Amino acid sequence: MDQLTEPTQTTVDAGTPAPPALLVEQLTYAYPDGRQALFGVDLRIEPGERVALLGPNGAGKTTLALHLNGVLSGGGGTVHVSGLPVCRPNLREIRRRVGLLFQDPDDQLFMPTVSEDVGFGPANFGLRGEALRQRVRQALAAVGMTEHVDRSPLHLSGGQRRRVGLACVLACEPDILVLDEPSANLEPVARRELAEVLGELGHTMLMVTHDLPYALQLCPRAVLVDGGIVVADGPTRDILADSALLARHRLELPWGFSLSAAEPTHG
Repeated sequence: MDQLTEPTQTTVDAGTPAPPALLVEQLTYAYPDGRQALFGVDLRIEPGERVALLGPNGAGKTTLALHLNGVLSGGGGTVHVSGLPVCRPNLREIRRRVGLLFQDPDDQLFMPTVSEDVGFGPANFGLRGEALRQRVRQALAAVGMTEHVDRSPLHLSGGQRRRVGLACVLACEPDILVLDEPSANLEPVARRELAEVLGELGHTMLMVTHDLPYALQLCPRAVLVDGGIVVADGPTRDILADSALLARHRLELPWGFSLSAAEPTHG
């Protein structure tokens, strides 16, 4: 693996090292048809980090992401979220801690109104009454969708639906956001609006994406996965500047894109 940097370790006030937000060790997974998708992935993400998970189609990125809150399981290796192992007895708490934004809003939005969709998750975790309504309002405000609270998600644009999906995740107050291709199929204005929302959030974030400029804009660190293993891990700008590395793994920047001119959204 091309190791470009080591993340800074986060410590708690007492000086004891805090557990990593995400710790994946030697994760392997094969689908029921026998196709092996992961071959021993190691990944450590500290609290507050924003990390882009890059790789070509079929590299294992989404398979890895779906292990982080127990959607997929049954392979080898271990996954821990803030020190808590991802296993059946812990799934309820893991799914509260890890918010997964799916690429297709249809996988996340299924209620008659925006407010009902955003409230579904926290209601499932036991929130009721005014506390639930306040949580819905806060989540919609965070993504700039307050005025659409009573609308049907079916009547929203693609970018609006993506932001409502994010509000559904935020309403559960997760510690970690896992975003699966958040910019996919968005027109330029919607892509920019979503980036502005994501740039304002303070969550630990793992963003699965083919969109290399989006990765640079939002994530200081990138992890490149191919063939079911991690092949590079380092500053996003350094990885994207390595044209030979990108070419080996069937990635390329858009024509005319300038790394030197790109400005990050993250702090």
